[in-house]
Amino acid sequence: MDPTVDPSAESFVPVSPDSHFPIQNLPYGVFSPTPQDEPRAGVRIGDHVLDLAVIQNSGLLDSAGLPEGIFSYPVLNPFMELDRDQHRITRLLIHGLLRKDESTLRDDAVLRGRALLPVDSVTLQFPVGIPDYTDFYSSKEHATNVGIMFRGKDNALMPNWLHLPVGYHGRASSIILSGQPVIRPYGQTQPAEGEPPVFGPCRLMDFELEMGFFVGAGNAQGHPVGVNDADGHIFGLVLVNDWSARDIQKWEYQPLGPFNAKNFATSIAPWIVTLDALAPFRCDAPVQDPEPLDYLKESNRGTYDINLEVEITAEGQNEGLRVCESNFKHLYWTMAQQLAHHTSTGCNLNTGDMLASGTISGPEKGSYGSMLEITWRGTEPITLPGGGERKFLADGDTVTMSAWCQGDGYRVGFGEVASMILPARDPQGTET
Repeated sequence: MDPTVDPSAESFVPVSPDSHFPIQNLPYGVFSPTPQDEPRAGVRIGDHVLDLAVIQNSGLLDSAGLPEGIFSYPVLNPFMELDRDQHRITRLLIHGLLRKDESTLRDDAVLRGRALLPVDSVTLQFPVGIPDYTDFYSSKEHATNVGIMFRGKDNALMPNWLHLPVGYHGRASSIILSGQPVIRPYGQTQPAEGEPPVFGPCRLMDFELEMGFFVGAGNAQGHPVGVNDADGHIFGLVLVNDWSARDIQKWEYQPLGPFNAKNFATSIAPWIVTLDALAPFRCDAPVQDPEPLDYLKESNRGTYDINLEVEITAEGQNEGLRVCESNFKHLYWTMAQQLAHHTSTGCNLNTGDMLASGTISGPEKGSYGSMLEITWRGTEPITLPGGGERKFLADGDTVTMSAWCQGDGYRVGFGEVASMILPARDPQGTET
């Protein structure tokens, strides 16, 4: 068994059974120990962050053959672009240092004080320099629900949907870290069919429950990545909230798809979970019918059993409402298929590129991953504790998403991505 995913392994760092960050996880992030310190790479363990720059400078990662100072950069990209074997060796070494039965770090009070910091005492930073961002539409349940609303049950899925992973080019510059508020966008909408458009604040603000993955090693332009080689180009996964302005989207999306309805904000969690940490939770992916074309056929088709939840809390309230319980395993198109299709033209992906799944909805109403579906286009509103009725999101609402894999007595999780919606600002910058 891979010791880094051994369910019996324990760390000398206290970790509660419901923590997302046991020794079986070890997700990567970027943080500053103090506001005066430069950002550097770290690994989350329980309620602490292990400073990898300190660990490397102490010579404890030498056998991984890493470039000098690779964890002292303000983003993870230099480490992400290394060979997958180096990632695995590094993970093995970190795991070894944190084990309960290993004294090197455990018994060195000075080194431990410098390298192992309470997460509440540090500032989490944006973890990756993201050159490009692509958002897919990979949930059959979500695509079917939206199709029924707008085209009817008989034409729910567009003719191409079952043959390729549909996607669009998102806006990398407006991806933000969990905790940063989202300002309701202004945009052009059509009040009613046949009427002229108006310009004003979005009225149908929505979340989209998604997972994303970061490209590790990229591919050269003109050199597609085969579907069975795709995992070697995936560094890890992150929890994503892809905010949507539904009324802006409805007016603008034809003929070229989403634009201003999506470009104002996409929130991500601060921790990136590796495929190695997720390996024990690999499971079958949905059967595809019809079979995809040969370049999308996977020899070992699979996905991951990742529990997903969404909670909405009204402004000033301590209690929120859980509005969604879904799972990553529902996605019809896998990450490998998304990456292979993306590069099938010879498109070059670069280290740090983010590819997101699209809304992840399950088969039941309680597993729908957007307000559009949960309230069925606003016809079935929900009521928040102390916050009144909601058809879509209101200013002051905080949306909190969480994701984890459940092991035997432990969890491998992604933490949370949470953001509050602030009032719109018009083009002159005043609140409305």
